[in-house]
Amino acid sequence: MLSAAHRMRRGDEFAEAIRRGRRAGRPALVAHFSVRDVDEPPLVGFVVSRAVGGAVVRNKVRRRLRHLMRSRVHSLPRGSLLVVRANPPAASARNELLAAELDVALERLLRRRGSGS
Repeated sequence: MLSAAHRMRRGDEFAEAIRRGRRAGRPALVAHFSVRDVDEPPLVGFVVSRAVGGAVVRNKVRRRLRHLMRSRVHSLPRGSLLVVRANPPAASARNELLAAELDVALERLLRRRGSGS
């Protein structure tokens, strides 16, 4: 599971990542990424709406995404905010597909950051 130090909890952090950050969309998920000018560990938040399914399904999707981010959070720069929003296909997606889509989204966001655009 993703450690507590890396979990986003405050609404203003979610809003900053979604409104000011860059976005990379995939069929099963959308990632919003922003970097603040602070020396803090990266924070990751998850948004799983009712469109994904009932409470049990939403919680399962959230747990799966948290587990996948655990091994990837260290690739994020310090001070970064990442919000992963699940789309309805995430409910039926296999773990391999979720992992692949998360990797593609992160690679796009981090590559864009490195190229200066």
